[in-house]
Amino acid sequence: MIALRRNGERHQLRHRGGEGWFSLGRPAGGVRDTFGAIVRFEEYRLPPGASFPDADPVDAEILTYVREGALVRAPLSGAATFVHPGEFHRAPATDAVPTKVSRTQSAHLFRAWLSADGTETEASVDRPEEQRRFSAAERHGLLCVVASPDARNGSLLLRADALVLSAILEPGQHVVHELVGGRNAWLHIVCGQVALGSIELNEGDGVGLSAERSISFTARDPTEILLLDVGAGAARSSSSTSGGVS
Repeated sequence: MIALRRNGERHQLRHRGGEGWFSLGRPAGGVRDTFGAIVRFEEYRLPPGASFPDADPVDAEILTYVREGALVRAPLSGAATFVHPGEFHRAPATDAVPTKVSRTQSAHLFRAWLSADGTETEASVDRPEEQRRFSAAERHGLLCVVASPDARNGSLLLRADALVLSAILEPGQHVVHELVGGRNAWLHIVCGQVALGSIELNEGDGVGLSAERSISFTARDPTEILLLDVGAGAARSSSSTSGGVS
């Protein structure tokens, strides 16, 4: 089954001179739709110095990918830290560290809110937040694991039942990702265009696949994607998911 969410069908938020778009979930008070461990999936384009909208008090982790610009995390005590382009940052949704866009340039970023699976490992307790840069070379032409429940291949450690992958593809490159044990996948097109069977996906489009053995797609243009592999047990999307086909 395929649940399709087109770019123009996303919930839009205007925030302090910038914009946000929600492929899944939406700000506090809105009707929600989720997909497995994914509570929200959002994209932001924010001007220099902008801060984020208020977070929801949910038991989840936020995985942030900064594509352009930089974020500044300024705790009340201690030195400020930066999240630079190409870096992924993971922190609990309850993290109270004020975060803003750098004052010198605008930012383009993506955030996935991933619900915790109730498993609190010693490693996750020791690492309340972490970040790592995954270079374009590491992600070029293949699916690079950037976050996982077992921190495989140096990826960020998740409490959620989710595997997060990133790829930068050239036109004509074909990607197949097996969905082992009935798992499900959410694919988001960061930029470019891909063909998923007979479905053409463009920048800003997202699609969820459930009850499939694999997800298989081909880049039509220079393309960047994010792929979230989530457990089947909680996989769901609300009936309000636009453009759903099967």
